[in-house]
Amino acid sequence: MADSRSAAQSRLTQIKDFLTMNKTAATIPFDPDSTKFPQRKDVPVAQYSPQGVPTAWVWGENDMVGRLNLLTPTRVKAAAAGEIKTGEMVPINWSLHHPETPAFARESFEHKIKTLAENIAYDDVYHLNTQSGTQWDGFRHFAWVPTGSFYNNTHGEDIIGGNANHKCSIHHWANHGIAGRGILLDYRSYCDKKGISLNSYEAERISYTELEACGKEQGIDIRPKAQGGDIQIGDLLFIRSGFIQAYLQKSPEERKKLALRPHKLGPDDGQRYAGIKQEEPMIDWLHDCYFAAVAGDSPTFEAWPTNQDYHLHEYILALWGMPLGEMVDLERLAQMCREKNRWTFFVTSAPANVEGGVGSHVNGTAIF
Repeated sequence: MADSRSAAQSRLTQIKDFLTMNKTAATIPFDPDSTKFPQRKDVPVAQYSPQGVPTAWVWGENDMVGRLNLLTPTRVKAAAAGEIKTGEMVPINWSLHHPETPAFARESFEHKIKTLAENIAYDDVYHLNTQSGTQWDGFRHFAWVPTGSFYNNTHGEDIIGGNANHKCSIHHWANHGIAGRGILLDYRSYCDKKGISLNSYEAERISYTELEACGKEQGIDIRPKAQGGDIQIGDLLFIRSGFIQAYLQKSPEERKKLALRPHKLGPDDGQRYAGIKQEEPMIDWLHDCYFAAVAGDSPTFEAWPTNQDYHLHEYILALWGMPLGEMVDLERLAQMCREKNRWTFFVTSAPANVEGGVGSHVNGTAIF
């Protein structure tokens, strides 16, 4: 992240205007059951935030689950009642064996069977990197680069080393639980219908305007409900860009070659993937909808590498505490949504209960 760090002073200068505009229209901590939350420009900055960092750490100094606070019993109950109609289930987890060669030089999944008593009893032994396949990026995964601040003032020394602790560990998500109303934007199908080219293995950027048009095609107004749209507080957003479809259409040799493209941080990174665009309208939308979590089917969710002096990961994870999913298998889910012409559903996820953990497999299921 050397390129981003070199721009740190510039970035801190740029956000002074944001902080000046901030009207501290609400007090911290927020009430998770509230039906009205401030827009990004109006969110109060926590007193314990690093100087000059426009955080949205609004759930209290000891909070460990961020936007998952929005998944209150009231909202979960309403989502189940409103979305579960037929009981049909669609798992959204890619096989642990995919991708065979993970991106970003991550370790491949290894599975061994251990014999306890021949012909009587056996165990599994897994060796894996939780970031290699279908995954949740936890709050320990990516910091606000200029200050090295992870969500809610967590730092590297909290994660690894002699003073390591469980601050913002993934097990807090596991203990809270993830369940609510999911919403799918099937951007790949929209592109196919409109004749729009999208290369999943290049840094092609999906703008807010394009997602807005995709939503309109599906009959969804992607603005938050507070602005007259269809997005409800606490929704879990899924965006299908078509990466898994593109992956499965390639030969094993092509997949490996693309996965092994040279990786270095910065605009010349050989690791290149389509995803959502780094732009102010996208940042405002992702924040102001008050999603409980966001996820996509690509290895990076956002277009990679970034063409700005920031990553959307920094906002989503470090500044807002919003779970970020990648390589979620949305193929069967998209098919089911198309068949039913219905783009919302109930969704559950069971993150790994690992104290000190950085990320987790999604272990998710959509229910219609």
